[in-house]
Amino acid sequence: MTASSFRMSVLIAASAFALAVTLPALAVDSPSPMADKPKAETSTKTKAAKKKKATTKEKKSEQQFIDGYKAAHAMIYKRHQYAAAIDKLKSLGHDDNADVANLIGYSSRKLGRYDDSKTWYERALAADPKHTVTWSYYGMWHAEQGNVLKAKEYLTKVASLCGNTTCREYTMLKGVIEGTRTY
Repeated sequence: MTASSFRMSVLIAASAFALAVTLPALAVDSPSPMADKPKAETSTKTKAAKKKKATTKEKKSEQQFIDGYKAAHAMIYKRHQYAAAIDKLKSLGHDDNADVANLIGYSSRKLGRYDDSKTWYERALAADPKHTVTWSYYGMWHAEQGNVLKAKEYLTKVASLCGNTTCREYTMLKGVIEGTRTY
C-alpha cells in the first residue's frame, strides 16, 4: 500500500467515523406540525433538517471526491493522461488537499510545466508538511532542474519522515538522484 493510498484510506475511515458520530445527533424526529408552534421551535427544527440535508450532500460529495480522485489517479499512473487528470483533479474542488495538489504537481512536471509543478508541490506541502510523496516528487523536480544538492536535502527529509531508508518514496527519489530511475 502506498503512502497516498494509505492516506486516502485514513481519510475515508476518519470521515466515516465523523459521519457515524454526527448522524445520530442530526437525526431529529420531528412531531406533527402544530398551528400554534412557537417560531423559535420551527426555526430550530428547520435548521436541524437543513443540517441533515447538508450531511447527506457532504456524504455524496465525499464519495464523488473519492471516485474522482481514483479516476484521476488511474489517468495519471495507468494511462499517462496528465492534462486530462489535471482537469479532473481541479474539478473536484479540493485544491487544498495534499494528495490532490501533489498529483497536479506530478502531472504538471510530466508535461514539462515546471513552474506549475513547483507551485502545486508547495501547495501540497503547505496543506501537509509531512506529505512524504510530495517531498519525494519535489526532490525529483529539483533533480530534473539540475539542483542535486536540494534533491539530496529532500532525500534526507523523506528518510526522516519514513523513519528509514527503505520506504518507496526514499528509494524512488534516491534512484532519480543516482540516475538509475525516472518518475
